[in-house]
Amino acid sequence: MEAYIIDACRTPRGRRKGGLAGVHPVDLCLAPMQATIRRTGIDPAQIEDVIIGCVTETDEQGACVARSAILAAGWPVDVPGVTLNRFCGSGQTAVNLAAHAVAAGAHDLVYAGGVESMSRVPMGADMGALPSSLTSRFDLVPQGLAAEMVAEKWGYSRQQLDEFALESQRRAWTAMQEQRFARSLIGVSVTRPDGTSATIATDEHPRPQSTLDGLMALPPSFRPDGRIHAGNSSGIVDGAAGVLLASKGGVDRLGVKPRARIVDTVVVGSEPVIMLTGPIPACQKILRRTGMAASDIDLVEVNEAFAPVPMITMQEIGFPHDRVNVNGGAIALGHPLGASGARLMTMLVHELRARGGRYGLATMCIGVGQGIATVVERIEP
Repeated sequence: MEAYIIDACRTPRGRRKGGLAGVHPVDLCLAPMQATIRRTGIDPAQIEDVIIGCVTETDEQGACVARSAILAAGWPVDVPGVTLNRFCGSGQTAVNLAAHAVAAGAHDLVYAGGVESMSRVPMGADMGALPSSLTSRFDLVPQGLAAEMVAEKWGYSRQQLDEFALESQRRAWTAMQEQRFARSLIGVSVTRPDGTSATIATDEHPRPQSTLDGLMALPPSFRPDGRIHAGNSSGIVDGAAGVLLASKGGVDRLGVKPRARIVDTVVVGSEPVIMLTGPIPACQKILRRTGMAASDIDLVEVNEAFAPVPMITMQEIGFPHDRVNVNGGAIALGHPLGASGARLMTMLVHELRARGGRYGLATMCIGVGQGIATVVERIEP
């Protein structure tokens, strides 16, 4: 059995308290859902399940965002939905599980994606105290301190980290100026506090005015003598993304043209204290399972939770920087937690087509030590 990507799209990344802050998470989630129907012409009644990743599942993001979005979007009430949380890997996990479902023959058509309104539901709002059964075994630290540990272990200087961050900003701004996101980006209608309407159609987080001197001048965020700061960390933003997947039978029955094929997926556990190294074993495992080498991968998307994460992945796996995050990453575009994995998949599929590449790989670090990876193959138009 096979799993095919029919379409993939995303909302802009709205800066915290920015253009998308007034949008309820359910309405943010349904924006790419409705856009997918418009773009493909598929009857939503044909969709057999909806899987949505969301990290902070409380307050407005509680009570199963996926099911609420289905109903709010006007899809048939017999379309089911589920919301899942694998920390930052939630959106990619949603896509991978949808691929498993259609490849296994359980479904012919599944919508998968993610959403996070970090303006309306602050990161960590769902957390309580950890039990001694866990803390007695692992001296867990915040991810920012884990990033400091990664930078120290791999010997990256503050300047190296900031140079990477500056390049992320440069690539993202170039992509925006050249309209490279036009194939995947969908606007979101909003009502401003004064009652006027607008459409948010541009990523708000990139800072094209960034300079190396400016980044080097920013104070460390997690340790007085540290190397990690706001400028070389992912941005706190609002956003959603979605991917429509189909089985071979679904493709034939619906008469749709797939954009890509899911080659393989993996998820792994990794050391939970340093926590951000998961992309390394995830990439090693998926390359081993597929019999591929790093040189076989034409494009790579590595979530830029912090600058050291893509840097160690490139170093340890052997991915050249000119194939990694070619349109910038989360340092420039932002990291809407539960949506980021679906955003990586969306950018990967569309950029493979734009560049004529064959294979792409998306990977992410995940909180408390996990990693995830997906390999896709572009299908000729």
